[in-house]
Amino acid sequence: MAILTLTCVTFICWITLGNVHGTGKVYSDNITLILDRLLDGYDNRLRPGSGGGLTEVKTDIFVTSFGPVSDVEMEYTMDMFFRQMWVDERLKFEGPSEILRLNNRMVDKIWTPDTFFRNSKKSISHNMTTPNKLFRIMQNGTVLYTMRLTITSECPMRLMDFPMDGHACPLRFGSYAYTSSEIIFTWRKGPIASVDCPAESMSLLQYDLVGQTLSSEIFKSNTGHYSVQVVHFHLQRKLGYYLIQTYIPLIMVVVLSQVSFWINKESVPARTVAGITTVLTMTTLSISARESLPKVAYATAMDWFIAVCFAFVASALVEFAAVNYFATLQANRRKKQKVRQDMLEVLATGSDDDNSLLDSCPQEGLKRRNHSVCRSDPGDAPPLPIFLQQGSAFPPNPQLAGTSPIDAYARILFPLAFALFNLVYWYIYLAKDTMESARDVVLSI
Repeated sequence: MAILTLTCVTFICWITLGNVHGTGKVYSDNITLILDRLLDGYDNRLRPGSGGGLTEVKTDIFVTSFGPVSDVEMEYTMDMFFRQMWVDERLKFEGPSEILRLNNRMVDKIWTPDTFFRNSKKSISHNMTTPNKLFRIMQNGTVLYTMRLTITSECPMRLMDFPMDGHACPLRFGSYAYTSSEIIFTWRKGPIASVDCPAESMSLLQYDLVGQTLSSEIFKSNTGHYSVQVVHFHLQRKLGYYLIQTYIPLIMVVVLSQVSFWINKESVPARTVAGITTVLTMTTLSISARESLPKVAYATAMDWFIAVCFAFVASALVEFAAVNYFATLQANRRKKQKVRQDMLEVLATGSDDDNSLLDSCPQEGLKRRNHSVCRSDPGDAPPLPIFLQQGSAFPPNPQLAGTSPIDAYARILFPLAFALFNLVYWYIYLAKDTMESARDVVLSI
């Protein structure tokens, strides 16, 4: 009895496995027959609806990586999944499966849109380890075609507001040969959700991707009118890098140049070295700030800031030249007054010794340098050594020591003017909407 039961169970299992294997083989055979029937008499040289109908190609984009963005080349790079969907009545079928999931080999056997990116400089279709393409056919003839692409496109930039600027980088694509009367492109998920840019896929160091706008347009050329889809990626530049590398050093150099107003005006070497050093430092900073920018013919916001800072630094050096010039005039004037006063005293006393002194000392004093001393009085203190007089801490004429009126005004006016400039500058550019609007670019074929 047990042997009979075991024999029956084995027979039933054998029959069941045979049926499953037969069903899988029948299913595979049915798919093969469906594909053979679809391709029988199919001409992939003709578009769907050829002869009068309009083919609508629905598109959407999933961005997997955005960046980098090059300011010098005015271009950006992005990696994406580019999806296209259209209806081909010739591919309708009936069978056990609602969707035929096929590999890339089927793509070459049916018609696909001749889509190209109008403003791309370089496009790469990934082929490792196999061509990265997805191809599906639905029962109603709808075709879904997805491919992975890396696009490098041009991004025209207006850098007047650099580095507080924002840019709208376009991506334009459409049919290369079919006009808008034959093929029209639309957004599959509408003009809002058809381009998906996840935050985790953004790899931008100097920009923030603040959004994107989608639109459709008709491009007119001498060969016809073409349907074009346009995506504008809105990029806002990050200011932190330029604050640390350029703006703060420039402000510190200007502040250091104004420290010279508090140095004694007799300290000629110290003030001269400080002024020339700050001018050279400003020149170096301005050159390094322009290295990361294209050679544009107009001035950027940073150029204006550098120019004003350079003017403040140069003005500090010119201010010391003015202080030194007027101090020299004052010294010469007092020296002439002293000579005239000595001559009047000699004439009043009528002393022969005074006459001899008048003949020798004033003339020698006029010929000597400012540090020379006339010993007209035996009780006068001995003159300072020449090396101390040239050390600038001990003025040759003690009556001229003290703060120059020009320095006194400069200590107040220069910092106030620079603070006012910074207030106006940052208020204008931070309150201003520097994001570029989407511009229409005239294309030609």
